Amino acid sequence: MIEKISGKDYKAMLPELREGLLNAQFKLRDANSPLIIIISGFDAAGRSEVVDALTEWLDPRGVDTISLLHPTDEEQNRPYFWRFWRRSPQRGNIGIYFGAWYVDPMLNFNKGDIGEKAFRAEMTKINAFETMLIEDGALILKYWLHLSEEKQSKRLHKFDKDKHSKRLVTESDWKHLKQYKKLQKTNDAMLELTSTESSPWRVIEAEDDYARNYNVGRSLLDAMSNYSSLLSAEKEFYVQPEADTEQKVGGGSYLKSVDLSLSLGKGYKKELDSFQSKLHLLAWNAFDKGISTVLVYEGWDAAGKGGNIRRITSAVDSRLYRVVTTAAPSKEELSYHYLWRFWKHIPCSGNMTIYDRSWYGRVLVERVENLATPAEWGRAYDELNNFEADLIAANTVVVKYWLHISPEEQLRRFEHRKSVSYKKHKITDEDWRNRERWDDYEVAVNEMIEKTSTKHAPWTLISANDKKYARIQAIKTLCDRLEEKLG
Repeated sequence: MIEKISGKDYKAMLPELREGLLNAQFKLRDANSPLIIIISGFDAAGRSEVVDALTEWLDPRGVDTISLLHPTDEEQNRPYFWRFWRRSPQRGNIGIYFGAWYVDPMLNFNKGDIGEKAFRAEMTKINAFETMLIEDGALILKYWLHLSEEKQSKRLHKFDKDKHSKRLVTESDWKHLKQYKKLQKTNDAMLELTSTESSPWRVIEAEDDYARNYNVGRSLLDAMSNYSSLLSAEKEFYVQPEADTEQKVGGGSYLKSVDLSLSLGKGYKKELDSFQSKLHLLAWNAFDKGISTVLVYEGWDAAGKGGNIRRITSAVDSRLYRVVTTAAPSKEELSYHYLWRFWKHIPCSGNMTIYDRSWYGRVLVERVENLATPAEWGRAYDELNNFEADLIAANTVVVKYWLHISPEEQLRRFEHRKSVSYKKHKITDEDWRNRERWDDYEVAVNEMIEKTSTKHAPWTLISANDKKYARIQAIKTLCDRLEEKLG
């Protein structure tokens, strides 16, 4: 790294650097890889100046500068990472973050709002989050701008005397200056805990403005060029293995344990009315206490998900819920990480989102139909568990249903749909094709249940040969979970 550069030399060195950055940016764009740049560091270290330089040197098309200061009411009412998922760059684009997801945990630790154990836990979550993005093809580059206590003091006093820069100096800047040594310990701990092999921190000395900007730009160019070369090599030599849909589940067959002979018999209307009245009150109580609800509906084609959902939505005030139907991803959705389209529908505090099919498509249809590689769906189990853990940590009840029917019952319902004019739209060629791969899907479902049924987000397997029985079981389960959360 260059320690100091004169203004004349800086001006002479820029053309070559800028040309290299633009070429590297275009290669990443062609490779369809998102680039995340995090600029952080001490107050007065020149974070804004560095970002200004990068946005001038790069092609502004496809570059988004993201400064998430104080969370808005909308952001505070959702899980922590929601605000970052919303602003994540598309494949081929660049997102430049001021501090990103590191800011709040560090501030909370410095203020004493969280202890060391909680701080370390937050850093572990961040590592998992970044690893997930990297494994999906993102390049993450993190820069920490370092400034000595003496130099920071000089800069703040200089800015304070300049009428144009004075507004940039805040009370918190002076407070942080007094706490320099304490903050430096926090910074060092953060850098040590989150500087990983796949996304290391690059510490840049910020005492000389020209050297600081150039060193960030040079480091960025080298990292982008190396990554583009790596992507080209992987593309040339990579051969996608076939998905192992014959893999057996160690815990046995969960689906075979479901008693499909169960039926409700008489009293359906009375039980339904009772549970719907109960759910109506519980939903409002959850709203009053800021408890969100996420319902996941998975199951065989024609298992009755739609009718099941209608019995729940008819009990909940329409102002409190939203139903999201998951189909094949759109072109826009494919340009992001596969979880992006589900994160954007997470309910705000006290509300409910019902997913008619969900993120579990990654380990079901995408696995069986070879739409995801074995490496992609294989690591998804942990990603999905972490996703749901984030929801639960944000005061959300996660309820997951698998509606199970027999192949014979599915065939009967398919034939019935063909014969009823207003139900013909429910049966498609894809439904028949999926039916032919029943055994492959059964293996995938069993492994999904084994690996993603957790203590706080267990799978509820519902016997659905009898639609009425299934509806009562689903609404009863939801009531039980809400009552448990509400105490």
